[in-house]
Amino acid sequence: MRLSEHRYRTISSIRSQLLLLERVQAVRLGEVVRVVGPDGSAQEGEVLLIEGDTVLVQVFGDCQGLDLRHSTVIFSDQVKQAPLTPNLLNRVFNGSFEPLDDLPPPVPEKWARITGRPMNPTSRARPEEFIETGFSAIDGLNTLVKGQKLPIFSCAGLPAKEIAAAILKNCTLAGGEDKQAVVFVALGLTHYEYSYYMATLAAVETSFVAFINLASDPVVERLLAPRFGLTVAEYLAFELGLDVLVLITDMTNYCDALRELSTAREELPGRRGYPGYLYSDLASLFERAGRLKNHPGSVTMLPIVTMPEDDITHPVPDLTGYITEGQIVLQRDLHRQGIFPPVDVLPSLSRLMQQGIGAERTRADHRQVANQLYRYYAKGRDLRGLEAIVGRDGMGAADLKVLEFAEAFEREFIHQGDSRRNIATTLDTGLGLLKKFGLEER
Repeated sequence: MRLSEHRYRTISSIRSQLLLLERVQAVRLGEVVRVVGPDGSAQEGEVLLIEGDTVLVQVFGDCQGLDLRHSTVIFSDQVKQAPLTPNLLNRVFNGSFEPLDDLPPPVPEKWARITGRPMNPTSRARPEEFIETGFSAIDGLNTLVKGQKLPIFSCAGLPAKEIAAAILKNCTLAGGEDKQAVVFVALGLTHYEYSYYMATLAAVETSFVAFINLASDPVVERLLAPRFGLTVAEYLAFELGLDVLVLITDMTNYCDALRELSTAREELPGRRGYPGYLYSDLASLFERAGRLKNHPGSVTMLPIVTMPEDDITHPVPDLTGYITEGQIVLQRDLHRQGIFPPVDVLPSLSRLMQQGIGAERTRADHRQVANQLYRYYAKGRDLRGLEAIVGRDGMGAADLKVLEFAEAFEREFIHQGDSRRNIATTLDTGLGLLKKFGLEER
């Protein structure tokens, strides 16, 4: 509900998507504004900075056509909010929450600030329920748990898009399909990627809400879309009681958009030109995942991060790793061998795995099987270095057996192609490999 409006024609500067206004009274940080050009066209914006009676406004679009004397800025006395209703399910929107599915805008039952409300740490419930993605390398060795935030670190040219699509179609959260939903946020897509994901969403059987931002859309929408998605996820989880998986691709595009706007604001840059507040900005998104005591729903986050120059120490994956509870790392060498998904299980880690596996969650022998697979695969990878020096003829029988196990592990356990495996099949496949090479331990 709009409380009041204040109109100003005191623009002193227009730079990129930023307006500087003078002699502005009664304004607040984050307030939504409407910018009306001389031709009557209107765009939304947001108050970024207040210094005395001077205000910096960021426009959600192109400032072309605006001028200093005849453009009007209307202050709404509201912050950015998302319209919420159960009818959002199975809908597709752009980064500004406008429909892309040729259906009318949803009629909201309530509105909520897109910045969300931080979870009180004492109100958080322990993540302890297994989520099945259908990929053995994740479910068996780096298990995803309800309420966890587990990023996928990819590299340019690796099939992160196909992995995201498979998880969209195959993920299963304990509790039944009527109690789960997926919120899909895609940022900076090419038209080919847009077509690919739209076809994927058409085949998804689980309830979903999608926010799609194209590379040609305004940069600021890349910052809004994840916040809209997480606000919807919190509503579905904590008010409707659903278990929600939030899949975001690609967080690197989000961070690049943040850097672009920070540069336009002439802020002091940090590492690689990213703003110094990149860590806190990412944390404001990732920390919205979790479970709440006495609430049946949950928000689980699976963001995809493309590592520039394949560098895991780059600021984006580096800071993401500090905030989240592990990482799934994709490897280029596995991809070259035709292995899908090309998950490198050695640097991959799920810090909450132990909470979500065991007799009443996955299977009683899950931990034991995972430990043995990891141990012998790691030893086999080490032996590849020895093989490169002395050759197979110079290696003992025991070492050759472990080396062959590592190769079979990649071909038969990690590699799945288009097939989906449930957790029982995943553990049976791992046990079968251990028995085949006589490596099973009792």
